[in-house]
Amino acid sequence: MNVNELDYNSQMKKLELPEYGRHIQRMVDYAVQIEDPGERRRCALTIVRIMGDLFPHLRDVNDFKHKLWDHLAIMSDFKLDIEYPCEIIKKENLRSRPEKVPYGSKTIKVRHYGHTTEELIDKVLEMEDGPDKDRLIQLLANHMKKSFLTMNRESVEDKKIFDDLRLMSEGKIDIKEEDLHLVEPREVTYVKKQKSNNSGQRRK
Repeated sequence: MNVNELDYNSQMKKLELPEYGRHIQRMVDYAVQIEDPGERRRCALTIVRIMGDLFPHLRDVNDFKHKLWDHLAIMSDFKLDIEYPCEIIKKENLRSRPEKVPYGSKTIKVRHYGHTTEELIDKVLEMEDGPDKDRLIQLLANHMKKSFLTMNRESVEDKKIFDDLRLMSEGKIDIKEEDLHLVEPREVTYVKKQKSNNSGQRRK
């Protein structure tokens, strides 16, 4: 055979779903041209069975068969005129962009603490005074200090955390340094080292 007579993939029609290969695409193209409706549907059923055989490990995945029929329609450029056993994807939805994720417009007072800390502060402010509220404030302040230290800072004074907590609560949570002792920086550093060491062991 002459080299010039060979068909190269680079010279042929681009495959819509290359994972199925060109032979399956040729089967689909053939099915589209079948005039007899019954024969056309039988051919489509055979093609879907062969497509499924290419990925036996996905047989137990939910909607696997449905996806195969979607793929068959896509590969035929939605020209395969058969009665599908399920509702297939519409051509106009095939290239549609997903809806944009709505981002909150709320401004974070102290950005490195994030929205979660602000939400926790709101919850604390809803609570009645008492031991439970005091305990939650202590946990919240320790969480803020840990968050601050994860920014690769060597240390941070408790006063800084209390000042930030006062700012974020609009003065409603006012803690003095002598009233509350927070986690030591070395405790946070130890946890970070432990995580780093465990990660290194898993990579070996």
